[in-house]
Amino acid sequence: MPVILLIILGAAAGFLATRLMDIDANVPTTVAIGVLGALIGGLLLRFLLALTGMAFGFIGAVLGAVFLIWLWQTYVK
Repeated sequence: MPVILLIILGAAAGFLATRLMDIDANVPTTVAIGVLGALIGGLLLRFLLALTGMAFGFIGAVLGAVFLIWLWQTYVK
């Protein structure tokens, strides 16, 4: 089922992309453009989310450490 869904979504994305870029392509080429574009876009988006996820994780760790130091200085000392 995921393969059929990928082909259907690829056909729709390829159709839209070929119209936006004003390219005259046949149906198999349009589907191939859409499926490959979905794969490339999905990989790129996952990569960017992983990078930002690591960056936000680091920022969260620093903020958590600062909060812990504040608590320690305020209530323990």
